[in-house]
Amino acid sequence: MSPESKKLFNIIILGVSFMFIFTAFQTCGNIAQTVITNLNNTDFHGSGYTSMSIIYGVFSASNLISPSVVAIVGPQLSMVVSGIFYSLYIAIFIQPATWAFYTASVFIGIAAAVLWTAQGNCLTVNSDENTIGRNSGVFWALLQSSLFFGNLYIYFAWQGKTHISESDRRTVFIALTVISLVGTVLFFLIRKQEDTKTPGEEDSTNEILGDSSVTRSYINFHYYVFTEKSIKLSFTKEIMLLSVTTAYTGLELTFFSGVYGTCIGAVNRFGSEEKSLIGLSGIFIGVGEILGGGIFGLLSKNNRFGRNPVVMLGIVVHFIAFYLIFFNMPNDAPIAPMEGTGDVAYMIPSKEVAIFCSFLLGLGDSCFNTQLLSILGFLYSEDSAPAFAIFKFVQSICAAVAYFYSNYFLLQWQLLIMVVVGFFGTITFFTVEWEAAAALVARGSDYSSI
Repeated sequence: MSPESKKLFNIIILGVSFMFIFTAFQTCGNIAQTVITNLNNTDFHGSGYTSMSIIYGVFSASNLISPSVVAIVGPQLSMVVSGIFYSLYIAIFIQPATWAFYTASVFIGIAAAVLWTAQGNCLTVNSDENTIGRNSGVFWALLQSSLFFGNLYIYFAWQGKTHISESDRRTVFIALTVISLVGTVLFFLIRKQEDTKTPGEEDSTNEILGDSSVTRSYINFHYYVFTEKSIKLSFTKEIMLLSVTTAYTGLELTFFSGVYGTCIGAVNRFGSEEKSLIGLSGIFIGVGEILGGGIFGLLSKNNRFGRNPVVMLGIVVHFIAFYLIFFNMPNDAPIAPMEGTGDVAYMIPSKEVAIFCSFLLGLGDSCFNTQLLSILGFLYSEDSAPAFAIFKFVQSICAAVAYFYSNYFLLQWQLLIMVVVGFFGTITFFTVEWEAAAALVARGSDYSSI
């Protein structure tokens, strides 16, 4: 196998491994609160929302140490150990205990930071400037497909169920634990690059595995969050404005990945399909994500109108979704008890409207994320690592905050928070984009080149 074929093989294995792990983990996150509210064990007092809040909070802080862990242990072993912690977290649901549940949440927050640092390292060392776009696309497509398989399993496994029994819970989480472990084991198939240079040439193995500038750039990625350079950058006008948009992506990430599925599963008027609809909702979120990411990723190369129309589409799509959810979902759905809720909002709850909103949530999220990543890469093309680090830090912190308040806030207040932050986030994005376009025109460049 040629060196290039070996690199592509590594990328495919990396993507398939993440697909398995996140098929298990994202499905777990989607159904966690519903499963917990259906527990018969009165000794368990955990909350899926609180758990995810801990995970995102610890994840943000752990980015400080994750580059050191990956540098010392190596990316392959780092991903294997992280995958084991993901599997242990999922396995907790087989026989839940409050102390183990929250302890595992802390450890998986650390493991997530290490896993994604190692993933970035593995991606960059198996890519060059000509293949990084292709390899990123291959990895992204495999990762996003995880939204389908786990949720499809839930849709069929929970068909006709209005209550999740102990047997149902154990069956699902044993299956998800095995799926996560399969993804973890696949990391061992990633091959190290061999030396293909002659003795008189530079050592390609060292260059690929640790000495290339792109690798050093990524390893430094997480350090930047806490360096003087990144702190200074976070107080610049552009970053402060874009931080409002980034904060919105953290809030709506929490809503569509953890809260909305719980709402659907709590609506008694959906009848025997209320639990299986959680899986169908996750599938349509994935359809929206992949459709939006694919279309706007391709259009970004030849978009003479810039990024603002895509962001405008994203906020309009989300506002339509929020409006329909407000009318369709009972106000107490996010915090409903085990028995669910029989309340009616402003219309008889419709399964079709609920699933359509899932698609809109995924589509709108892809609009915001693709354009945020695009404008950060454009504004900070010479040194993008600090900007992307701030982006991930702000997004994760806001996701943690949103998961925390989801324990207490009724649906209307959660929607209102997202509407307000989304509105101002769109305005601040427009401001940065307009200034970037004006600066580009002043230099005599074509606006479509952004």
